[in-house]
Amino acid sequence: MQNLQGSRVTTRILKSEVQAACQPQQSWHLHYSQDSDLGPEKIPMKSGETESQIRMSLWTPPRLLDLAAMSLLRKEDLAMSALEFLPIELFPPLFMEAFYGSHSKTLKTMVHAWPFVRLPLGGLMEPPHLITLQAVLDGLDVLLTQKERPRRCKLRVLDLRNTGQNFWSMWSGYTDHMSSSLLEASVPQNRSRTEQPLAPLEVFVEMSLKEWAMDEFLTYLMRWAEERKDSIHLCCKKLKIFGMPVENTMKVLSMVQLDCIQDVEVNQNWHLSSLATFAPLLGQMSNVQRLILSASEEQEQHVVVQFTSQFLKLHHLRDLYLESPFFLSGRLDQMLRCLMSPLDNLAITHCLLTESDLTHLSQCPSISQLKGLDLSGITVADFSPELLQVLLEQVADTLQVLDLNQCEIMDSQIEAILPALSHCSQLRSFSMCGNLLSMAAMEKLLRHTSGLPSLSQEFYPAPLESNSSQAVLSEERLAQLRAELLEILRDLGHPRTIWLNFVFFASYDYDKYSHLEIIEYVPA
Repeated sequence: MQNLQGSRVTTRILKSEVQAACQPQQSWHLHYSQDSDLGPEKIPMKSGETESQIRMSLWTPPRLLDLAAMSLLRKEDLAMSALEFLPIELFPPLFMEAFYGSHSKTLKTMVHAWPFVRLPLGGLMEPPHLITLQAVLDGLDVLLTQKERPRRCKLRVLDLRNTGQNFWSMWSGYTDHMSSSLLEASVPQNRSRTEQPLAPLEVFVEMSLKEWAMDEFLTYLMRWAEERKDSIHLCCKKLKIFGMPVENTMKVLSMVQLDCIQDVEVNQNWHLSSLATFAPLLGQMSNVQRLILSASEEQEQHVVVQFTSQFLKLHHLRDLYLESPFFLSGRLDQMLRCLMSPLDNLAITHCLLTESDLTHLSQCPSISQLKGLDLSGITVADFSPELLQVLLEQVADTLQVLDLNQCEIMDSQIEAILPALSHCSQLRSFSMCGNLLSMAAMEKLLRHTSGLPSLSQEFYPAPLESNSSQAVLSEERLAQLRAELLEILRDLGHPRTIWLNFVFFASYDYDKYSHLEIIEYVPA
């Protein structure tokens, strides 16, 4: 009976507030921009503007829910006292209005009355906003101190990532169509009070660890989470490490639920001792699907084993990118036999591999479904030409992207791989920039790949003949070769575009998209 009376009182209050908001002196209306992820913005109405002019303008008139939210916030104490009986549909508009109006007290109170499982706060905060974070975390503190959750509160997840714009758009009236997954995430669920009433709250955050210290937003969040580690699970799906010392990284990750991490990027040349320190944590990231790692040139055997053995625990790994992993030279098999699932993408770039390494790679069961293979910067000039052929035969049925830039591939290797390459029926992108191919080899390459139905991106080195005897690019000779290549494309008889790269010798980090010239054949 008390709840019914409270609801009736709230309804009367909202009715009067909406009526007041609709009076002629109202000079603001909410606009939900289609070009902005920030949600509503207040746009002043021009003096003397009529209702018909408003309808004809680009600005969307406010809905009754929006007017009610604005009106409630004019009396903040009223807004907070009304939350217990507030219609669910009013919570997101009221939260957005409180957010953009910096009503910290209302934000704090709304958190422990939030009627949805997830609060996608990060979708409103771009860039991250420390004061708002403090208000919301204060609201969580109130929630965490209660033995029983408030009657209406369904909050289980605070999402601080830059996601959730669809949620705010849906409840702001901008989006009419709602997917089943979005409804499932946003609509309150009927949970029994006996179903894990004290289950830890999950806080999702994007982590990019740079330099020596974290920014103030992440620092504040980590300190808050550390003090509440028994009641909070700090979750991160994407982890990037750029320049932060391994000791600091270990301290930060000790507060994170490592089995939540799905994407890891370590973009710095750690010494193997640092890699060995990080390795046990990597093994605990049991749900990692994508791993990008830049490594060092050290080759300590016991450290290599300590690192590669962690792959035995990564049963969901699909994409593996290793840049400059010199420690795997002659030992690639140690890592390959620890891979526990088929890979979609594999990159091993800019290091010294042996013939034995390439043999083990072609025999590895985890490459049987490979869609992307990048061996750029792996020198194969002194290898048996058949090695690349055998490798391509193993992946021909599924391969979509092949990068063999700066591999010192010469005519003999091209001759060997052409039959296997012509059977890569799914190939969409093929890049061989920075290699040493003659015009004759180029012609054979273009003819053998002309039957690949999906091939749309082709990057090749300019033929060796385009250089003079002094290894200087000859414009006159290049123009002649250009015409010859175009004639080859014309002879093949179907539309085709190729790009030529004129950099024959470059550092490993050169941009293959620079120094490019397009040759395009379009039938008349």
